[in-house]
Amino acid sequence: MFLIIVRNCYSMQIYLKRQMNAIILFIVGIPLIEIYLMIKVGGSLGAFNTIFLILFTAIAGVYFAKLAGLNTIRSGIGQLMKNEVPVYEIISGAAIAFAALLLIIPGFLTDLFGFLLIIPITRKFFIRSISSGLRRQKDTEDIIEGTLEENEHEDEKEK
Repeated sequence: MFLIIVRNCYSMQIYLKRQMNAIILFIVGIPLIEIYLMIKVGGSLGAFNTIFLILFTAIAGVYFAKLAGLNTIRSGIGQLMKNEVPVYEIISGAAIAFAALLLIIPGFLTDLFGFLLIIPITRKFFIRSISSGLRRQKDTEDIIEGTLEENEHEDEKEK
């Protein structure tokens, strides 16, 4: 039993270490890509046009995120009226809120992902791919099987 617990703790440490490496890669990598893209676009369009484009995509993105959010709320209310749990609408609303955050952050790469999350077809694709990945991860967890045996001697002592 102790060996199983130690093995599970060690595998959890490796899993967390991989997750932390991915997070650090995103924290460092995304701003570097954004700076590179801003320099390239700024070299082609000019500094003023690049700043205007960044501000325009942020304002337009937040407006479209608001419209998509209102549509999701309407759909969720419709699901509740039918006495159904609006699971997809809740997840979709969270994805739209994340898309709005990505659109507010200055940069072209984050704007691209933000706009992709606002579009219903691509949002549904992202949600399916993430949920299938989580489902696969849940299926591969270690399962400890056992049996339950009743002890008749302890039952008699309790009486």
